[in-house]
Amino acid sequence: MTRAVSPDFPARLRAALDARLQGVSRTTAAARAAAISENYRSGGSSAVIAAETDALAYALARMPATYAADIACLNALLDIRPDFAPTSLLDVGAGPGTATWAAAEAFPSLQSFALLDANGSLRALALDLAQESGRQIAYERGEARSLLAQADAAELVVASYVIGELSETERVSLAAAMWEKTRDTLLVVEPGTPAGYARIMALRAQLLAVGAHVAAPCPHDGPCPLAPPDWCHFVQRLARSRAHKQVKGAELPFEDEKFAWVALTRAPVGRRLSRVLAQPTVGKAEVAARLCTPDGLETARIPRRDKATYAGARRWRWGDAVSLN
Repeated sequence: MTRAVSPDFPARLRAALDARLQGVSRTTAAARAAAISENYRSGGSSAVIAAETDALAYALARMPATYAADIACLNALLDIRPDFAPTSLLDVGAGPGTATWAAAEAFPSLQSFALLDANGSLRALALDLAQESGRQIAYERGEARSLLAQADAAELVVASYVIGELSETERVSLAAAMWEKTRDTLLVVEPGTPAGYARIMALRAQLLAVGAHVAAPCPHDGPCPLAPPDWCHFVQRLARSRAHKQVKGAELPFEDEKFAWVALTRAPVGRRLSRVLAQPTVGKAEVAARLCTPDGLETARIPRRDKATYAGARRWRWGDAVSLN
């Protein structure tokens, strides 16, 4: 097992956002965050984020959960490919730089960071926050598909919570362009809704058809074995800071972010571990877990009499990659 990166915000990033909230009305920030969230839920785009206050409200409300989902995906990728050490990152639809922060935490090997996004307010915030990290980033403003044509290829390409803002035709075009710029691995993350899962599956099928291979979460390159109304998604719990709770108008000290994702690679992945698709049921007699295996869906039942295997299965969590051998 590789070292897992915490899903919680890096302390310097949290401090930087909290500092920028000083002097800003919490009521105003909460109202803008609510309006932006409603816009996204109704199928809107980031164009609604049109000012510095909007960008800050969005970052305070959404960056923690998006960061946590990105880290969960990167941890899972590292679990499958512990030797992966990319030196270059291309962050497509980068927004305030959330995926860049996550990738930098997961991969200390990264040396170059290229970000693309059309939103000027989010770009300005990302550049401001990057100063807190001491990282030098190149952030181009413009429509992602157009900028990709001029972008350098990177070993790791990430599109986090991006393709849901596009039409089907635009998604197909963007997926092809991102894959063209991927030297090694492409990571795409979407909300863990049936619609988000469907977008991930469409992109997965499109790129498998041109020679990509699935690294994670699927333990195979075949069609998804799940049938509607079921869908593949995962969950990451994260702690809420005081500012996060204020901006979201929330009382609970934690949040559960559901997400769907796929990591695609140029070369086949050797390790094919099964994936836990839901929180296992731990009973006195057995552990029962629903798994996606290299051979399809399976409900694994590990009896207590098999002490060693049972003890290991008790620690399985939703989203883990596990072996039945």
